[in-house]
Amino acid sequence: MEQLNFSVGLDIGTTKIVALVGKKNEFNKVEILGVGKSKSLGVHRGVVNNITQTIQSIQQAVENANSNSALIIKDVVVGIAGQHIRSIQHSDYITRENPESVINEEDIQTLIQQVYKLVMLPGEEIIHVLPQEYKVDGQSEIKEPIGMHGGRLEANFHVVVGQVTSIKNIGRCIKSAGLVMAGITLEPLASSEAVLSFEEKEAGVALIDIGGGTTDLAIFKDGIIRHTAVIPYGGNVITEDIKEGCSIIEKQAELLKIKFGSAWPGENRDTEIVSIPGLQGRDPKEISLKTLSKIINARVVEIIEQVFLEIKNYGHTDQKKKLIAGIVLTGGGSQLKHLKQLVEYVTGMDTRVGYPSEHLAGNTIDSVSSPLFATSVGLLMNALDEISPENIDNYDQGKTPNIENDQTDNKFSKKRKSILDRFGEKLKEFLDNA
Repeated sequence: MEQLNFSVGLDIGTTKIVALVGKKNEFNKVEILGVGKSKSLGVHRGVVNNITQTIQSIQQAVENANSNSALIIKDVVVGIAGQHIRSIQHSDYITRENPESVINEEDIQTLIQQVYKLVMLPGEEIIHVLPQEYKVDGQSEIKEPIGMHGGRLEANFHVVVGQVTSIKNIGRCIKSAGLVMAGITLEPLASSEAVLSFEEKEAGVALIDIGGGTTDLAIFKDGIIRHTAVIPYGGNVITEDIKEGCSIIEKQAELLKIKFGSAWPGENRDTEIVSIPGLQGRDPKEISLKTLSKIINARVVEIIEQVFLEIKNYGHTDQKKKLIAGIVLTGGGSQLKHLKQLVEYVTGMDTRVGYPSEHLAGNTIDSVSSPLFATSVGLLMNALDEISPENIDNYDQGKTPNIENDQTDNKFSKKRKSILDRFGEKLKEFLDNA
């Protein structure tokens, strides 16, 4: 039975696919048992555009994790993101038949299900509804209405919307790779679990996850997710700019960005030059590091300004919506030199780089503690949280775990499902109908 206490997080990104195998140790920290990584060939800006290549990349990452961990991987918790994910704010209400009775869980579920019936654009579906503040008979700023008397129950909702076909394509890839989807999580939520503290979520914080194909934003305030957005630019577009601007091949552009790239042009002198080998016996090409950093700076400023526009749309200047904890950067793109200083300069907000190391056991290899693996670690944490004694038999039989057990008791109601559980259930409905 001990062997069943491990879980797998599978991050299907634009540039890489990572399978992370782990378990919780006696100190409730995540102990990494195996890491599998492969180049992502069939994903563009977070969306699968080549099923065959994506399946092969997933199989390669899982095989690597299998050999590293000496465990047979079957069940995985998968992350979902991409440019097709968007969010809207919506307010709705219900009128209760008996105002004299107390509000219960059934009333809240009735209100949530009413929001799911909103008409979306063709091909889009509401995949998650997150209640924020409630109102009871006009009384506002209520976080928990259960147990209160009232005739009219209102709520503000954060509604996550996505393309059904994109979600189903991920499901097909997982199934065709010979795996079972044990759960599915919105990637910005997974990253936030790995790198944000409870205090930061309470105080107000904007998480910016800079990936290869997209930049994901998740804003938290009072411990609740308030805003999500996906900017369709990431590290790959910076590499493309370097490739075009310096007239070199993509592999050389990526190496230049990683080894010598900087988001702040002022730090490089005009005399600093790097030599790139020429193609097929041609003379080497000399590139000024100042020119390189100017190319990078132009694109990074554009990405930061688009993210900052989303933060402004949230209304961070409002005293009640103020993000006291500032910005946390994570993802592979956050490792770009001097990015933190540039973000602070453009936004005027305190910034730090988020590492998932706080949740990892002390003997974890350094590479997994990098911001590059923030989403993967968050998915693994989510997968481990779903393991309970009641779920062990399901794992043994290759079934999806019963995630309804991970809930919070409330003396006025039935056990309430967590945000990620309800999100996973809705997505599984789409995949079952694929």
